[in-house]
Amino acid sequence: MKLFVIIAAFYFFGITQQSQAQSVRQSGNAFLSADMLRQQQDSTLNPISLWLDQGQELWKSQCQECHQSVSATAKAVVQFPVWKSTSHTAGKLINLEDQIADCWSKKSGKAMSSEAPEVLTMSVFLSDAAKGMPIQVREPRDFVVKTLWQEQMNVAGQIYVRRQGRLNLSCTQCHDQQIGKNLRSDVVSPAFLTGFPIYRFSWQTMGNLDRRLRACYSGVQASVPATGSNELRALELFLKKRSEGMLWDGPSLRR
Repeated sequence: MKLFVIIAAFYFFGITQQSQAQSVRQSGNAFLSADMLRQQQDSTLNPISLWLDQGQELWKSQCQECHQSVSATAKAVVQFPVWKSTSHTAGKLINLEDQIADCWSKKSGKAMSSEAPEVLTMSVFLSDAAKGMPIQVREPRDFVVKTLWQEQMNVAGQIYVRRQGRLNLSCTQCHDQQIGKNLRSDVVSPAFLTGFPIYRFSWQTMGNLDRRLRACYSGVQASVPATGSNELRALELFLKKRSEGMLWDGPSLRR
């Protein structure tokens, strides 16, 4: 019970000791340089525009027949991850890319990775369509399912404050206690999830949240979880939940 109370505090407030910068609840875009922000806002300079053009074509050829409304479908961006049950198992958390990959696999008859180029492109397209929508995670109504969902939230709360890796750092030490400070060429931003996928100039391509989280694990020299793992899905849920009420930024540029 004591552990549940502690994790509940993380659930509602992110951490027990919030910095002033965190209480303002700024998105990562607030920490971009003026030049990079200008580039993000100018479609002729923003490299994400290439993915948006491709996404529009994919929507017309692969998705529109079933889903019809882009804006209605884009609501999933601010509601996922969700718990998906099956007839054979208790289910698991899935994110938007998992859902897109599943739809694509059913349509084509071929298994599709959540990091496949087509999946990432559609995620970018829907993320852009969701700009300005308030984040509101879809919580399960069924008691048993919600219990399992809450367990994943609790697990992620523990991961968020757990020191790990050879550098012995936790998520909260950087993204709550060092906000606004320089980390190599980056400026540390709060751990609010408001704008993915991202085009990262160090990657020279788009990447989803899985890739960004895995980079953090690697950065502190910790064991890196596999793409699509339960640990990454739980962390995504935790970050999305603590970002509730903030407005979605859409796909974003990062250094």
